[in-house]
Amino acid sequence: MAPRGRMSRAVEPRAGGNLGATPQPARRRRGCPMARYDALPPPLRQWLTQAALPWSPSSCRRLWRQALAAGASPDEAIERLNRAEQAALRRAV
Repeated sequence: MAPRGRMSRAVEPRAGGNLGATPQPARRRRGCPMARYDALPPPLRQWLTQAALPWSPSSCRRLWRQALAAGASPDEAIERLNRAEQAALRRAV
């Protein structure tokens, strides 16, 4: 058992868990991940349910807000997320 106050950078997958098969290391996050997910706009939550990679709500919200701040519509913001995911998948191969 690790000493109190020290956190491992990698998180061991739970038995039966679906964390995705990516070369990116899993990390522990502070706060409640479901609360962050629930706070996302409905189109972004829908996109996350169909995403090929295990995106964090924080990273999705960041890309979403950047796209909307640049004048994109919600549909264009989803396309930007699709392009970011395809680029991440190409890097993983």
